[in-house]
Amino acid sequence: MNEKKAAAEMIEAVERQMREMVDAVGYPFASELFGRLGGGKRLRAKLIMMIAGATPEAAKLAAVIELIHAASLLHDDVIDEAQLRRGVPSVNATEGSKQAVMLGDILYSKAFSELTQFDTRIAKVVADAVTSLSVGEMMDVQMAQSFNEDESLYLRMLYLKTGVLIEAAAVAAALLAGKDPEAHGLYGRNLGVAFQIIDDILDIVSDEATLGKPAMNDYVEGKCTLPYIYLHRALGETDRERLRSLHGKAAVSKENEWIKAGMQAHGTIAEAYAHARRLSDEALKAIRGDVALEAVIESMMQRTF
Repeated sequence: MNEKKAAAEMIEAVERQMREMVDAVGYPFASELFGRLGGGKRLRAKLIMMIAGATPEAAKLAAVIELIHAASLLHDDVIDEAQLRRGVPSVNATEGSKQAVMLGDILYSKAFSELTQFDTRIAKVVADAVTSLSVGEMMDVQMAQSFNEDESLYLRMLYLKTGVLIEAAAVAAALLAGKDPEAHGLYGRNLGVAFQIIDDILDIVSDEATLGKPAMNDYVEGKCTLPYIYLHRALGETDRERLRSLHGKAAVSKENEWIKAGMQAHGTIAEAYAHARRLSDEALKAIRGDVALEAVIESMMQRTF
């Protein structure tokens, strides 16, 4: 069996477990709504299976983590009032925010119910990560109220909102497989933060058709990602005031072009990419010799979406 076919079968096993878990709730409407959700990249599931192997227990752990991730995205879309998720209408767009929140709650609670069947160390790692993820969501909402120029604060929020669950997936998988949880945790943490930095860059450099949502939408939603923080740092005071005045406002083509031109002139996209590259290099050192995990990092750094 070739590697691509094996990987596809591993992910299908995870997808099947997820469907079975949601169906076991016994509410067909929840199953129907869950069936409409796009699968996405299943990064966390792939990571778990790479570390712990294609075992039934690893597939179940991956399904639990992916249910948690799906729940967080449902809540995130409500918070952001997002109309699209991966290029298709979001649940809150088609069914309303109440249904989206409640579906998220069902996925969270079912995931935690299944999590109790794992070793207590694994359960605690994942449960603690979900608490941190929720803190990261709160930070994200609070930080969107005004322009944030604090790079360290932004990176802390990224770690909590995105990196911590990927870190937990790697640590849990390592514990399941009897591998080094510390090394794999560092790998997962850096992969998660670097992954989000690349996402932030793509929001600026990609078009709407590629993104499945409006381009440069992060700034409209109040998110000051690294390229904006670095641009603010490089500008003179008059231009800084102009950049801050555009924060959280509906996009205007000529203003977006001004921002992009400034980022090009001051190299802020390249600076953000370099930060992601440093994190990736640290991750590679932690798991040196694991060809599959090394390939995940390099693929993530080279992706166009």
